[in-house]
Amino acid sequence: MNKFFTLIALAAFATVVKAQTPAPAAIPVTKSFGKVDKADLEMTKCDFEPDANAEILFDKGDVYFDTQYQIVFERHKRIKVFNDRGKDAANVRIEFLSYNRSQFVTGVEAQTINMENGAIVPVKVDKKQIFTEAVDKFRSAIVFSFPNVKPGSILEFKYRLTSASVVNFPDWYFQSTIPTRYSELSTNIPDILTYKNLQNLHYPFVVDKTSGTNTHTQALMNIPSVKEEPYMGALNDNMERILFQLLSVRLTYTQSFQDSWTKVGENVMEWDDFGAQLNRKLTGEEAIIAKAKTFKTNDERIAYIFNEVKNTMKWNDDYGNYTMDGTVKAWEKKVGNSTEINLILYHLLQKTGINVFPMMVSTRKHGRVNPSFPNSYQFNSTVAYIPVDSAKYYVLDASNKYNLYNQVPTNFLNSFGLLLNKADKFYDMTFLQDAEPVRQVILINAEIKPDGKMAGAADISSFAYNRINVVKHYKTDGEKKYIENLRDNNNNLKISSLKIENIDIDTVPVRQNIDFNLDLAGSDENYIYFNSNLFTDLGKNPFLSENRTTDIDFGYRDNYNVTGIFKLPAGYKVDALPKSVSMAMPDGSIVFKRMVAEQDGSLMVRLSIDNKKTIFFKENYPEFHEFWKKMFEMLNEQVVLKKS
Repeated sequence: MNKFFTLIALAAFATVVKAQTPAPAAIPVTKSFGKVDKADLEMTKCDFEPDANAEILFDKGDVYFDTQYQIVFERHKRIKVFNDRGKDAANVRIEFLSYNRSQFVTGVEAQTINMENGAIVPVKVDKKQIFTEAVDKFRSAIVFSFPNVKPGSILEFKYRLTSASVVNFPDWYFQSTIPTRYSELSTNIPDILTYKNLQNLHYPFVVDKTSGTNTHTQALMNIPSVKEEPYMGALNDNMERILFQLLSVRLTYTQSFQDSWTKVGENVMEWDDFGAQLNRKLTGEEAIIAKAKTFKTNDERIAYIFNEVKNTMKWNDDYGNYTMDGTVKAWEKKVGNSTEINLILYHLLQKTGINVFPMMVSTRKHGRVNPSFPNSYQFNSTVAYIPVDSAKYYVLDASNKYNLYNQVPTNFLNSFGLLLNKADKFYDMTFLQDAEPVRQVILINAEIKPDGKMAGAADISSFAYNRINVVKHYKTDGEKKYIENLRDNNNNLKISSLKIENIDIDTVPVRQNIDFNLDLAGSDENYIYFNSNLFTDLGKNPFLSENRTTDIDFGYRDNYNVTGIFKLPAGYKVDALPKSVSMAMPDGSIVFKRMVAEQDGSLMVRLSIDNKKTIFFKENYPEFHEFWKKMFEMLNEQVVLKKS
C-alpha cells in the first residue's frame, strides 16, 4: 500500500448552506486538561437537545507541521454522560495508518471526572489499559475504556496523531451522533502547501478568524446530533464537516497531487495491493476459462464465471479498496475481502475474452462518492465493470452470495464508481443507478366468512431487487422465521401453506403461493371489518416524523401492484367502502392509485404505487411527508360489512 492511502472515510455530495440564525452571543471556552467547571458536573441534560444521553462539551483540534513537514494533529475532547445509555461514550477507538509508521499516536491521556461529596474527583485511565490493536496489515487502533463511569460523569481525553506524509491531512467533523456544545478546528499550513477543502455546513461559524499569517480557526456551537433515519445514506454524508485534500507542493517547482481522477486511477494501478494483482495466475484457472469459452453468448460466459467465483469464494465480511493477502493466496484459501474476490472475478472474465474493467466503488454505509473531490480514500470496495453497449452495463460483486451478475448491487446504487482502464489510460467516473421500476405483484383471492374470518390464497411475484430480498431472507432465516416475518404487519394472520418457485433460477422472478387464514379484528355479530392491504411491507409508515435532517435514498424504484378479490359473505352488505382515488406528489415523483369495484357478491380492490424517483432531498420533506401520510391512511382504510 503506498503512502497516498488515507484512513478517514469521506462523505460526499456536500454543499455549504449559510443558516439564517444569528451566531450565539456567548461562546463556550475550552479548558485545559483536568480543569473542569463545577457547573458542567452538575448539569443533568443538554440545553439544546434535552433527550440526549450524552453531550460533547467541547472537541478541539489543532493541526500544524513540524520541522520535518510531518503533520501533527493534537486533539482534546470532553464528554458529559447524562444517563446509563450515555455510557457508550466511555469506549474510545482511534484508528490510524500504522503501515511503515506512516502515522503514529502519542501522548494519550484520559480520565473520568466525578463529583463526590461536593468534591471534584478525577480517575485517570491506567496507561496499561490503553491498548494498540491491529486492524489489518495497514491500520491499527488505540482502544481504551474509561473507569468509574456513571450518570453525571465527565470523560476527557487527548492525544497527538503524527502523519509522515503531507497527503494525510486530517478531516474534521464538527458533528457527531451525540450533540456537541462546541467544536473548534485550528490549522496552521505552510505557504508551500496547498490544500483543497470541501465544506458541508448548515450552521454559522461562531469563530472564523485568521491569526498571524497561516493560522485559521473555525468553530461551531450547539450542534444537534445526527440520528439514524429511515432510508438515509451514510452518517458521515450528513454531518457538519470540513474535508482536506492536498493539491500541490511548491518548492523550486510545483508538484501537483491527486487533483484529477486520472491521477487517482494511475496511482491505484501502481499499488502492489491492487494494480499488481490484476494479471496474477490462479491455480486451476485454465479449466474455468476453457469451460466458459464453450458457452455461446457473453451473458452465458459472464453468468458462469460470476457464479463460479461467488460459490467458490467466501467473503470475510471485510471491505477495502486494496487486497490483504493478494488474489493468489485468497484464491488458494477460498476466502478474501471484497476487492480480492472481485479482482479474481475480473481476472477470470478478462482471460475469457470479456471486455471488463476493475472499478473502485463505495458502499452505502461508507458514503456517497463526490466526483469533484478526487481521492482514492472515497472508495472502500471494488467490482468488475462490464460495458455492454452505450446504454447498458453490468456491475458485478461476487462477495455477496445473493447478488446477480446483471443487477447493480443495491450497496452501490446512486453513487459513483471509478472505472480503471490502464491499457487505454482512461479513468472515468460513472454514476451507478438502476432507473427501471422494480415490481412486486400481489394477487389475493379470498373469502370473507360470516364468523369474521378471511380464508384465501395469495400469489406473489417478486422481480429484480425484490427477488433478491426474498431469496436472501428465505435462505438466511429459514422457512419458519420467514413465515413469521410475513405476519409482522398482522398478528392475526395464519399461514397454512407456503410454496416458493424459481428460488434458484436467477433469470425469472421468485413466485410465492400462500394459503392463509385471518381473524378480522373488531368484527362482531353485526359488522365485519377488513383491509385489502395484505402481504406488502406497507403496513407501517416509516416517515412518521414531522421533521427530517437527511435525504431519503430508496436505492431503486420499488413499485407495487396489488389486486385483491374478496367474496362477500351471504347475509351481509357493504356499509362503508374506500373510494377509488388517484393522487400524486406535486412533481409527479410518486403516483398512488386505488380502484374499488363491487360486483356479483365480490369486491375487487386494486392498489398501485409507482415510484418514479429514488432520491428525495430533505428540503422537500414536508410535501413528501404529507403525501406518505395520506397514502398510508388510504392503504389502511377498512371495508365495513353490515349484517342485513
